[in-house]
Amino acid sequence: MDLTILYRGPLASCDYDCPYCPFAKRRDSPAQLRADRSALERFAAWAARPAEDRLSVLFTPWGEGLVRSWYRRTLTELSHLPHLRRVAIQTNLSCRTDWLADADPRKLALWCTYHPGQTPYDRFLAKTHELSALGIRFSVGVVGLAGHLEQARRLRAELPAHVYLWINAAEGHTYTDEEAARWTDLDPLFPYSRHPHRSAGLPCRTGASVISVDGAGTVRRCHFVRAELGNLYDGSYRRASAPRTCPLAVCDCHIGYVHLETLPLYDVFAGGVLERVPAAVPPAGGRTPLPLLPAPPVAATADPA
Repeated sequence: MDLTILYRGPLASCDYDCPYCPFAKRRDSPAQLRADRSALERFAAWAARPAEDRLSVLFTPWGEGLVRSWYRRTLTELSHLPHLRRVAIQTNLSCRTDWLADADPRKLALWCTYHPGQTPYDRFLAKTHELSALGIRFSVGVVGLAGHLEQARRLRAELPAHVYLWINAAEGHTYTDEEAARWTDLDPLFPYSRHPHRSAGLPCRTGASVISVDGAGTVRRCHFVRAELGNLYDGSYRRASAPRTCPLAVCDCHIGYVHLETLPLYDVFAGGVLERVPAAVPPAGGRTPLPLLPAPPVAATADPA
């Protein structure tokens, strides 16, 4: 079967101090870093074993993984596994890029976020050109705060046309229609992010073909549902693996709602679900009709907690 794994180990340290992130400039102790490295190596060894499953893996660390050698090495090694379809990671792209020359560009991909004020714009843009030269699939995104708008517009103008620029709705922020239109001009798929999606009782791929795994190997259906399904390493999660509906009122994060069966996002992002790369990059400007984009999701009235 095809199995997608969202892996999040103990790592929680980041080299940036974004004011909208609770993990900004957090430092892991040497012992915490050793524990994260050990957990990642254990997971990589499990993924490398002979298996009937065809794996796809997205690393979603709380901190920045690619400044750590063990994440770079693991992504490179996993990209060469014959039964691995895709390996990707969320990153601020502050790391060097030369290590990617040893990876298989057909399988390794990056989900990159540009954080204005944390790194010089020209440095970030240069790194995206390095990724393109290496043949690495990647997307680039920005958090949709008013102070980021001009930088996001500049990015869209200067990124290669084939690179998707996504905009994440800022957590807790309510957008007027006028504000939303500005962001939708840059990312025609922004309406999916603007409002949380009602999910209670709706079918979701998580818990069956998609699972979340932490550093201890504990398996949950996704990062946002705390109920445990078992453990990855003893195989106990398989007994609880089954299609199921969402137990939460709403889902407001892309790595969650992309798996809702009631949304067409597996078609929108066909071949690039993990790295957030659409099958066809929607044209910016909002002038061309987008057959893949339905009416905006209904705003939720329930508390997502």
